[in-house]
Amino acid sequence: MQLSEFDFPFDPALVAVEPVHPRDGARLLVLDRAGGRLMHRRVSDLPEFLQAGDLVVVNDTKVVPARLTGTKGATGSRVEVLFVRDLGDGTWDALIKGTLRVGQVLVFASDVRATIVRRDAEATLLKVESRRPMEAVFEEQGTMPLPPYIKRPALQEDRQWYQTMFARRAGAIAAPTAGLHFTAGLVERLAEKGVRTATVTLHVGPGTFRPVSTDRIEDHRMGAETYEISPEAAASILETKQAGRRVVAVGTTVVRTLEASAAEGRLGAVGGETRLYITPGFRFRVVDALMTNFHLPRTTLLILVSAFAGVGTVRKAYEEAVRERYRFYSYGDAMLIL
Repeated sequence: MQLSEFDFPFDPALVAVEPVHPRDGARLLVLDRAGGRLMHRRVSDLPEFLQAGDLVVVNDTKVVPARLTGTKGATGSRVEVLFVRDLGDGTWDALIKGTLRVGQVLVFASDVRATIVRRDAEATLLKVESRRPMEAVFEEQGTMPLPPYIKRPALQEDRQWYQTMFARRAGAIAAPTAGLHFTAGLVERLAEKGVRTATVTLHVGPGTFRPVSTDRIEDHRMGAETYEISPEAAASILETKQAGRRVVAVGTTVVRTLEASAAEGRLGAVGGETRLYITPGFRFRVVDALMTNFHLPRTTLLILVSAFAGVGTVRKAYEEAVRERYRFYSYGDAMLIL
């Protein structure tokens, strides 16, 4: 398929720059895949669309405030670095904009510096020297890695806003944004109705956001991201499927986690890395319903949603969302696909 099929007319004024309060007060566009019917509701109405025995699966990854501002050791000019992943032995995978060369030293504090040991189209690797654990450095002087379409500096409030209530396991550079809409009260009302909740982990990395630069979407390659399904979550998912009830994925990261684990026709406690790229024609083995935010055009996330609900159906839903002035992207409104 051509990438141009995953475009839609869009008004940049719809990009949300902060979340709705309370979180479950966000709007919810409900799409019935079978008939293509659209309903305009609120996230707080979610329990009305689920039934006893259904299982809501969320991502418990935690966003690390791993964006640091430093200086180039040679010139003193400012540089912004997003520390993506600890590769061990002081080596970090990082994202840095600008012209930099191997051997260049970056200074973040009197006791924290890093040397660029690799810089090419595939990766930037830093060798870090720090007297403190980097986790402590991030907490003390880092900022949340808000996506670039939020045109403002990160605020102290973003440390709470850009984190789901399920966040437990540090390792993500972006929030699993569909989970941002959940509150303790919403989870309690789901439980009262007999809807269970399970958590899995996928640490959101650059692979999720890597631009699709190929005309044919099938030619794109996903980057690797780490995921894990615990024995408890696997048991809940299997029980739900065996009982004929629905597994409701909260976010595209949960979809990729569950479907990656079932790629070989099995689902169980598992962990590792996935490069799963879901395009139209994909056979979904686990996920029966999907709650997701509205995504950028021409992205792997929109392609995944289109694979789940149908390209034409999703295009019409997005046109409706734009027409009805839904708030888009990370801090925006949500869509429930049944």
